[in-house]
Amino acid sequence: MQSHFSTGLVWFRRDLRTEDNAALSRALACCDTVYCVFVYDTAILDKLPRQDRRVEFIQESVTALESSLQALRGHASRTLITLHDVAHSAIPELAKQLQANAVFVARDYEPAAVTRDTAVQQQLLAEGKQLVLVKDQVIFEDREVLTQTGKPYGVFTPYHRAWLARIGSELVPGHDVCRGHAVLAAAPDALAKPLPSLADLGFEATNLRALGMHGGSAAGEAMLQDFLGRMDRYSEARNFPSVKGPSYLGVHLRFGTVSIRKLVNLALKRVRTGSEGASVWLAELAWRDFYFQILANFPHVATQAFKPEYDAIAWEQGEEAEALFEAWCEGKTGYPIVDAAMAQLNQTGYMHNRLRMVAGSFLVKHLGLDWRWGEKYFALKLNDFDLSANNGGWQWVASSGCDAQPYFRIFNPVTQSEKFDGQGKFIKRYLPQLADLSDKAIHAPWLAKPMEWQLREFRSAATTRRLSLIMRKPEHARSRAMASSKNQRIKQALRLSNSPAPDPATRLPSRACQGSGPRPTHGRVHDASLRCER
Repeated sequence: MQSHFSTGLVWFRRDLRTEDNAALSRALACCDTVYCVFVYDTAILDKLPRQDRRVEFIQESVTALESSLQALRGHASRTLITLHDVAHSAIPELAKQLQANAVFVARDYEPAAVTRDTAVQQQLLAEGKQLVLVKDQVIFEDREVLTQTGKPYGVFTPYHRAWLARIGSELVPGHDVCRGHAVLAAAPDALAKPLPSLADLGFEATNLRALGMHGGSAAGEAMLQDFLGRMDRYSEARNFPSVKGPSYLGVHLRFGTVSIRKLVNLALKRVRTGSEGASVWLAELAWRDFYFQILANFPHVATQAFKPEYDAIAWEQGEEAEALFEAWCEGKTGYPIVDAAMAQLNQTGYMHNRLRMVAGSFLVKHLGLDWRWGEKYFALKLNDFDLSANNGGWQWVASSGCDAQPYFRIFNPVTQSEKFDGQGKFIKRYLPQLADLSDKAIHAPWLAKPMEWQLREFRSAATTRRLSLIMRKPEHARSRAMASSKNQRIKQALRLSNSPAPDPATRLPSRACQGSGPRPTHGRVHDASLRCER
């Protein structure tokens, strides 16, 4: 039986919608009066670059959330309280100011978020108030899908079977918010301030709108409707970066502008009609839950290998290693598919899932660099960054994670390019300087015949010199033979894994740390991660 409270406070974080919102639904059901708040957490924002697409997406989504709350109330007065402060101290203070008996919030599973929520809970308890944590961002939490011996799964296939069995033949129930008009309260006059702009928050506009990305649940719904017409073809189309195959819903899932339950139910309905595409997409949504429960049950993976023996590997260090990492970050490795993938990431904040695997494997298996360097860079750049999925994906390509690829598997960037970007359409989009190469030569320009790229009537001598540099064999970025040699060293390290593991916290190059810091947990920034596709 649910407790009853006279006044409740809903703290929105990564659930920026009213539809099927678990925390809002619970508060409306058991409170006489409900206030709503969103905190732009300065403990997070102050450490981000001043141009960050995720912050702009959050700001748009918060504006849309206010409109949804006003529609739910049936009144245009300010409903959502916004604060620009340190969340773990601002929330207890606001609860005290509003005389709220309980704060309702969707549970977050990341280690830093758990620490923050514990601090908030302790402060509320000291005031005789409650922190009511509810499940919203996953279908099943970390202790809901377990093995027969009561342990968490470490392999996806049996987890997936158990996950589907737990759902059964019905749909996943949602959360009703229809009582909103009766109990939602307007923000008190002292707190009914205009919603902050990006400039008010100390940030600058990005190219988010030029990319066609918009925050808010209406934008998420439009993207979902677009994908529903393509879902049945998803199993095949998702692999080709030049094709509109993915759902592109990752950033909306990350910030909760769409409901995970709604997505799963739509997929389930299609699966039950025999759609292979829907079945594969549903499995990707299950992967999302899988990585959430891995992070919650094994929090050491946030900084260490899931398999401890992999922390004994001596990754490349020093100036050469940092130069190689810089080249990887900037898309200057010499391998077109890798460089185009990094260009996509740097220009848009998105990278196709297939390319996340290729680029990630290249960093670890070809360059011999610590997977944590790449993980950190993706965390800084990805619009849809999610710690659990990003970490799980990087540990998969590094072979150090649960259910990971074997250490001796090395993605060949040339054959991956030939197979999944056969005509080079994706490469030409992000590396237009290679547009004149033939479909065959574009995957390995250093093998191109001189007449394919030498001076033509319309090409300047400067362009020719630039192309001659682009098309040199990328010895600086390591050959496949060197990758194989490096992985023999990994094999040896695993045999000698009793040696002390290096401290990963001291080994990140400056490039991987620029603009980093705590992740945006207030609305924190899967297509994300390496295992991105939703």
